Amino acid sequence: MTLSLAEAESIIRTRERFGVRLGTERIQRLLGILGYPQKRYPSIHIVGTNGKSTTARALEEVLRGEGLTVGTYLSPHVTSFSERFRVGGNELDICRVVGPILEAVEEIDRDMEEPVTQFELLTAAALFAFAEHKVDVSVIEAGLGGRHDATNVIDAGVVVLTNVALDHQRQLGMNRMSISEEKLAVLRPGSTLVLGDSDLEGRAREIGAGCVIHAATSYELAHAAAEAYLDRKIHHDSSSYVSLPGRLEVVNTFSGETWDGAHNPHAVEWLAKELEEEEYVIVLSILSDKDIDGMLKAFATIGRSMIATGSSNPRALSGTELAEWAHSTQLYDEVFAINDPVSAREFGLRMAEGKGRPLLVSGSLYLLHDLFSIRA
Repeated sequence: MTLSLAEAESIIRTRERFGVRLGTERIQRLLGILGYPQKRYPSIHIVGTNGKSTTARALEEVLRGEGLTVGTYLSPHVTSFSERFRVGGNELDICRVVGPILEAVEEIDRDMEEPVTQFELLTAAALFAFAEHKVDVSVIEAGLGGRHDATNVIDAGVVVLTNVALDHQRQLGMNRMSISEEKLAVLRPGSTLVLGDSDLEGRAREIGAGCVIHAATSYELAHAAAEAYLDRKIHHDSSSYVSLPGRLEVVNTFSGETWDGAHNPHAVEWLAKELEEEEYVIVLSILSDKDIDGMLKAFATIGRSMIATGSSNPRALSGTELAEWAHSTQLYDEVFAINDPVSAREFGLRMAEGKGRPLLVSGSLYLLHDLFSIRA
């Protein structure tokens, strides 16, 4: 089916109303209609709480440097849906990715009680596109958790678990060990696990990991995963030069304005260590189902002047709600509520310039997506 860009985006966005529904039954049926494209190439699975996209892109670059054609599936996106689909180092046209599977999606919608969700549609489209492009290997980033995530339809010989922190507790469990169980569930018997949190090795081996390799940063995880997949040492790679929209991204080198989608306390603590400036003006949006107190406490170590705002995500707190919450913590010297993200950033830029400080825009990738088209 040939689609225009507007048609493809409309079809994808329409699926948002179906929400997030964990489980692989729908996507397994969908992939069956499509001829099980995920079985036509090997895959490496990336799971974890934070750093998955950076690890996936770094791994893509290492493998490309070794002469392989790599298909990479990322989520979520900041710029456009096409950001999620990559083959041979280039983004794929979203129209050409979604169009070929729509008839199969509509068949599933008719035959099953619950329709295909947005993430299931995108995941199936990626797996099918990689088969059509005859990739040598795919790098697949999980969406939510692992066990019941739509990406858990691949038989990955190498799995990367970047880290485990508290996030999405309602879906994955209320403590770190429960969450780790959900993520480790993607392991297949005998597969190799590249692990960022060393304390999980024992449980990984109990589940059936054949080999466990420890690494620390996203780039080290990627390098180790590539060596495990190729079963040989790699002495040179350019993965450390990888950059992604909205991940510690300096959008204005002159003013120091930085965007980062840190959306849980663990990610904010990492961000605080990476930022060189001691004091930022912060434009902040947080989803209502996050650890808001934990995030506000962590962001207060980065800056004490905040402009609270919302985003287009229906789960986002409004600027007014977030500002009231921030006031109640008594952690900030000044808090302003501006519900419109564009106006909030403009106000933040003026405040930062007046104070002689850089601006940080953070708390949600959805906020960064809303701002992307208008940033200077």
